Amino acid sequence: MEQNILDCVIVGSGPSGFTAAIYAARADLKPQLYTGLEPGGQLTTTTEVDNFPGYPDGITGPQMMLDLQKQAERFETKVHYELITKVEFSKETGGIHKLWAGNKEILAKTVIISTGATAKYLGIDDEKKYAGGGVSACATCDGFFYKGKDVVVVGAGDTAAEEATYLAKLTNKVTMLVRKDTFRASKAMIHRVENTANIDVKFNHELIGIEGENALVERAVVINNLTKETSKIDVHGIFIAIGHKPNTDIFAGQIDLDENGYIKTVPGTTRTNLPGIFAAGDVQDHIYRQAITAAGSGCMAAMDAEKYLAELQ
Repeated sequence: MEQNILDCVIVGSGPSGFTAAIYAARADLKPQLYTGLEPGGQLTTTTEVDNFPGYPDGITGPQMMLDLQKQAERFETKVHYELITKVEFSKETGGIHKLWAGNKEILAKTVIISTGATAKYLGIDDEKKYAGGGVSACATCDGFFYKGKDVVVVGAGDTAAEEATYLAKLTNKVTMLVRKDTFRASKAMIHRVENTANIDVKFNHELIGIEGENALVERAVVINNLTKETSKIDVHGIFIAIGHKPNTDIFAGQIDLDENGYIKTVPGTTRTNLPGIFAAGDVQDHIYRQAITAAGSGCMAAMDAEKYLAELQ
């Protein structure tokens, strides 16, 4: 029996995946999208989205993903609530790429990877308990809600320094918890932190607990890892800034990744090193990491895939 070869398979279901689906479907590529284990991606863990154009009153992350999905399905994108567990990509132009969802084999001429990245957390129980109630991994997404309040930033690298200086403009006071006695951040970022009056850096301090009422953060419980002394800081927001991990494990050894596991794309495009394989959203962008930039690159990936298929003919 002749197996169906699809024009376009999209792996992942955040803003980049659904936007790619909208554009690919309108170009008549009849895309099939595999959501993975977290349909809607990171945005489904965000309560309020206030910075996506076109929503003057804001929208919740989950609702926005449902809207995007409905729009993709309106143009006949087929959505599968399944996880792609293995891939075998062809290195030939015009080659057929193989993907597996469990035991089901899928054949495709083009694949758009939009599996995103996952924020790293410390792994303490309270992080889950207060998720959406004051614990966040994105200052540009959520900082606005803490105007004039006190917040904590956990981390020692460029991300943490960047989040702290961004939050310092909005909030009353930022306390940075740095586990070691030095920053890992670049000199330029360290200077920015040191020159910001309302940032207080606590070296050799770690977050060990969070307290609050009604699932809203009120205090950070911290330990000085030299003296073993614990203390509490009154805060409304706790920003975990210890980095992200791109969801690329199944692509390792198949396509070119950078040293942190992000997919490398040809600058100005969504093309990877393999013909017919494209990457969009946070899986290839560790700099901007916003819903709007992810959506934009999803549009680019669909257009790149359409062009690739047109050139094959």
